[in-house]
Amino acid sequence: MAIVAGLAGSVQVAVMSALGARIGVTGALAFATTFTAILAIAIVLVGQHSLHAFPRALEQPWWLLSGGVMGLFIILTITFAGPRIGVTAVVAILIAGQLVAGAAIDRFGWFGVDRIAVGWPRALGIVLLGVGAALSLKR
Repeated sequence: MAIVAGLAGSVQVAVMSALGARIGVTGALAFATTFTAILAIAIVLVGQHSLHAFPRALEQPWWLLSGGVMGLFIILTITFAGPRIGVTAVVAILIAGQLVAGAAIDRFGWFGVDRIAVGWPRALGIVLLGVGAALSLKR
């Protein structure tokens, strides 16, 4: 699934860039998130036969609910940045940022995850990916 999600992420940058160019960045953002919400509700109804997850979600700590806002920001960013710097650069920068944040989350055990050391191979991988992301900005 992670590989398919990675492939879908690159396609999403291209598609949202094109939609944003045709109907505007905020219009594309609103359409994509509304359509996604409708699909997610349908999946919950089919899988759980109810919407009981919604009130249970509201009982959780605020930071557990922030994932949706982060997803919204990601969609806004790819829709805006894609036509300006290209799909490759957007994907490279997103991945580099995710790797840096992921390493920090693992290292310090933020958000309740188990701590995982960041040894030299991981650090080198992050640095190389950062260099690659910077190079992807060159046209």
